[in-house]
Amino acid sequence: MRLLKILALLSLTNLACTQGEPVDLLFHNGKIVTVDDDFSIHEAIAVRDGKVLAVGGAELVNSYDATRVVDLGGKLLMPGFNDTHIHIRGRARRAVVLTDLESIEEIKRRVRAKAEELGAGEWITGYGWSEDELDEGRRPLRWDLDEAAPDNPVILTRAGGHSAVANSMALELADVTAETPQPEGGVIEHDNNGELNGVIRERQRIVSRLVPDATPEELRETFVQSLRDLLPLGITSIIQAGVRPDAFGEWESVYEEFGEELPRAAVQVRFPDAESVRAFPKKTGDGDARLRVGAVKVSVDGGFTGPAAYTLDPYKGEESYRGTLNLSEEELRDIVTTAHGLGWQLGFHAIGDAAIVLTVAAFTDAIDAQPRDDHRHFLNHFTVMPPDETMQQMAEYDIFIAQQPNFTYTLEGRYAANLEDARLAHNNALRSPMDHGVFVALGSDILPIGPMVGIYAAVTRKGMSGKVYGAEEKLTMEEAIRGYTAYGAYFTWEEDTKGTLAPGMLADMIVLSEDLLTIDPEKILDVQVEMTVVDGKVLFERN
Repeated sequence: MRLLKILALLSLTNLACTQGEPVDLLFHNGKIVTVDDDFSIHEAIAVRDGKVLAVGGAELVNSYDATRVVDLGGKLLMPGFNDTHIHIRGRARRAVVLTDLESIEEIKRRVRAKAEELGAGEWITGYGWSEDELDEGRRPLRWDLDEAAPDNPVILTRAGGHSAVANSMALELADVTAETPQPEGGVIEHDNNGELNGVIRERQRIVSRLVPDATPEELRETFVQSLRDLLPLGITSIIQAGVRPDAFGEWESVYEEFGEELPRAAVQVRFPDAESVRAFPKKTGDGDARLRVGAVKVSVDGGFTGPAAYTLDPYKGEESYRGTLNLSEEELRDIVTTAHGLGWQLGFHAIGDAAIVLTVAAFTDAIDAQPRDDHRHFLNHFTVMPPDETMQQMAEYDIFIAQQPNFTYTLEGRYAANLEDARLAHNNALRSPMDHGVFVALGSDILPIGPMVGIYAAVTRKGMSGKVYGAEEKLTMEEAIRGYTAYGAYFTWEEDTKGTLAPGMLADMIVLSEDLLTIDPEKILDVQVEMTVVDGKVLFERN
């Protein structure tokens, strides 16, 4: 009897030794890319309480007792993507979805269907068309929309948001005629006969201001869904590129209710003037790991979908047109000086080289006047590469770039139409600013959102046509992955908590269908995200 008791005790002791320490998730038999300083690669990773507990080899399987064990079958697991410049918003009932279409005829069909749904007289809006993706190879114009919805005012915004096309009824309601003076900072287009073609660049607000506001309830469901839709793309953190001060409360409300189901977010705030900056009760960094206040956002110039980016030299084929500024240099400096002095981070939209030069000068003067450690100010876009002196200034004053390499791919037609020679070859530069010592992280600006397009363009520098633009600007795959993960976390002072998969870091990670480190670059666009984990919870799983 005593012998049986001894054997039973030994059995229990052995069982305890093999059970291991409890964890929530254990991934093994894969390629775990940690994106730490050494870009180390392991075979297994253990997660507990929303954080990485351990990374290592096959021995982790016996070291931990996991609630869920995932055999990766050799697939790659890496930190989730951190998009440093994105626009997420709800969609009104009157809005037509204009993405994933191939022709103006399809645009007309969708507008016609919306007119039938809403009834005569109701405004119709939409977002996302791009002439570069349409079979007709041109923009939709006023007459196209008149044909589709003759009894409804219609305004459809181009992908990127820097221009829109309106139909005759919308223009008439807005009192925009062929004799209307050109708005400051924008362009009302005319055809060869002097008639309005319906396109307005940068100042489409002169028409869209008449569109009735959607109710918060109407927008909320699609807003939350738009955030959820980031998870199948592998995006676990975003920097929302600007909301009005009064809209930040909606983000707080959404994250209070749904935060554990969504990617993390830092929200930039757009201020119309310096006084509004002073009046806002929060500033950069306020919040928590789920939702925080980001930088002050100001759009210094326009974009190339207008085109209206502010350049040092005239556009290709133009004698004098160099784009436009959205505010005076005095107004720019007033906001910069005020926000910097109050402790805000600055993250300004500057696309043309002239806008970049002006913005960097305003930033550096503010830093000189009121020195601040670790301000982490940055420029969004940086499309037309400025003079070397400006990049040297940026490196000296630690002014970063939130770059969108996917623009080289999706906006190829806009750049080819408006830029030439070195300005075209070095559009959305990557290697050149890095060689000057400028810190560069990556994002999408929703053109398109999917990070695979950005990674593809970063490592190939190819446009949609397959043409290579400035091969010397290419990144290695390791650099592209860092730019889309760890470097984004640095923009929000979160480099010690997310962006890599070292022990103690937040367990925000993704599993991919293919190995980005060995794949033929031409196949990058076909890579899918198979699983997305945020805070140690599986929020998306394909099939």
